[in-house]
Amino acid sequence: MNKIAIIYGPLGGNTEKVTKQVADSFSDSNVTIVPVQDGAQVDFGAFDCIIFGGPTLGTHTWRDAPKENHWDLFMAQLPQLQIKGAVCAIFGLGDHVSYAHHFVDDIGVLAEKLEAAGAKLIGFTPVDEYIFEHSKAQRGDYFLGLPIDEDFEANKSSQRITNWVSQLSKEFNAQS
Repeated sequence: MNKIAIIYGPLGGNTEKVTKQVADSFSDSNVTIVPVQDGAQVDFGAFDCIIFGGPTLGTHTWRDAPKENHWDLFMAQLPQLQIKGAVCAIFGLGDHVSYAHHFVDDIGVLAEKLEAAGAKLIGFTPVDEYIFEHSKAQRGDYFLGLPIDEDFEANKSSQRITNWVSQLSKEFNAQS
């Protein structure tokens, strides 16, 4: 049985909804869900894999403008966290219509930070299943995680999550 942590934010909305769907899709794993504001307190070494889930680029900033931005605070702490060698995956919500030129950019931003901290990324998904113009999350023919568009492709989310979790389970076992 794999021990998995899902670090996500913001609370509420589509990001939390997708987080719960991802967690529920791991039938043979022990999944701990952690809001990003508590992410720096996680003992990353206690988990076989850490999954990160975030919102459409900018929405966490717009919504939290008068408050502290929890993702920014977490990202600032990331270099000090014991994440070197950790197996990590990322999902991100995006809007491929309104943000076709910045589709799920936050996946790419987070992936870069995780790799710089020494984490090993898994869970890449083919870009050919999506319509978009540009993304910082794209590396070659793959996204560095799972894009989910709850605004315009919600009908595809459940199957995408199921397929991704199946892929992650295989990739976790290959790491063991």
